[in-house]
Amino acid sequence: MTTEIEERTVRRVILRLVPFLMICYVFCWLNRINLSFAALQMNKQLGLTAADYGLAAGLFFITYAFLEIPSNLLLNKYGARRWIARIIFSWGAVATGSAFVNGAHGFYLMRLLLGAAEAGFYPGILFYLTLWIPAAYRARTYGLFLIAIPLTGIVGGPISGHLLALNGIGGLAGWQWLFIVEGLPSVLLAPFALYYLQDRPTDAEWLPPAERKWLIETLAAEKQLIDTREAPGKANSMLHALTNPTVVLMALLYFSNVCLLNSILFFLPQIVKSYGLSVQVVGYVVAFPSLLALAGMIWWGRRSDRKKERIGHAAFANFLAALALLISMLVPEPIIRGVAVSIAFAATLCMAVPFWAIPGSFLTSRSAAGGIAAISAMGVTGGFVAPYFVGTIKGLTGDFKTGFLVIAVFGLVVSALFYIICSRHQRATEMAGNEGDVY
Repeated sequence: MTTEIEERTVRRVILRLVPFLMICYVFCWLNRINLSFAALQMNKQLGLTAADYGLAAGLFFITYAFLEIPSNLLLNKYGARRWIARIIFSWGAVATGSAFVNGAHGFYLMRLLLGAAEAGFYPGILFYLTLWIPAAYRARTYGLFLIAIPLTGIVGGPISGHLLALNGIGGLAGWQWLFIVEGLPSVLLAPFALYYLQDRPTDAEWLPPAERKWLIETLAAEKQLIDTREAPGKANSMLHALTNPTVVLMALLYFSNVCLLNSILFFLPQIVKSYGLSVQVVGYVVAFPSLLALAGMIWWGRRSDRKKERIGHAAFANFLAALALLISMLVPEPIIRGVAVSIAFAATLCMAVPFWAIPGSFLTSRSAAGGIAAISAMGVTGGFVAPYFVGTIKGLTGDFKTGFLVIAVFGLVVSALFYIICSRHQRATEMAGNEGDVY
């Protein structure tokens, strides 16, 4: 039974933090994936093959994964406000500079730099929200934050298509205008983040005293409950977070999810363009799966919170994404294939909503920053593997089908393993007397 002060406080915190963080993540995501639209012109101009493009898309995730954990630990040490502002400025500057590469190797370098600049933002925000949002509300809060991804597709797809149409204006190619126009806003957004965010609820002067007191006490009680579930010293070490079997399983599922998502993201515009559509029309067609994801993420997050269940929700969404992608490759009917790809894209994003509510239910506050970053860092390597693998297979076979089929089957197997193993662990935990876990 929720109290009036609980509902009022959580609502006020969500309205204060989530819309701004969503805006930041829209630009983050846009600068990460606008490569998929730039490729419609850039590949030919720079002489990139399908394998070259897949490598360039994937290189982002190498430096991103390598610096993920250090970045999140620095965020926890120096405070979210300053570190998040630094990350935003860095990726904006690099994304804008990508407009001026003049060859494959220069573009590889910019993708590596972009991954380094952006490293730590996504897991950093997830960790940051655990400092503000009580556990019972985290799935729906993550769902609201993560709708920035489909919003990017809804808004960014059409905008990117129109920016490509500026080809030749001012002596710049359309893909160059795309990188400049979509990169500069992040540079301007960084100083505002420094002003707007606070590190912890104790600094939240915008919260009335009674609500601030309730929030601080509630979060402290949850922290103490988690800390008492582990042996002294064990849960507070970074090594424990990195070697925790649940962390490893989560990283494997997230790796599968990232493979599914990035296979679709980085190649969908090229697949749609092969239907003979203009770049402007491609932008609108690609936006449709994002509309489905937008509704699905909100509903799936609320359902997970209402059922107080995370593992099944995360596993089922990833399984559905893999199954839908598999169907889209095996069925010849274009309409069915289009619907299946849309479902696959939406389901990959729905998976993340309950998924990121799991770490805070078993990691202590001191290991949560490293644990969340470890899951993200290990899993996000799929962002390198999938585009490079699909691009290479496409170069060898002439189509995307085989690469997508392999990634889809892998997703089915991993989803099933994750659900079976984690469900058994959950039941064992409950039998040991820790029924309070929101798994």
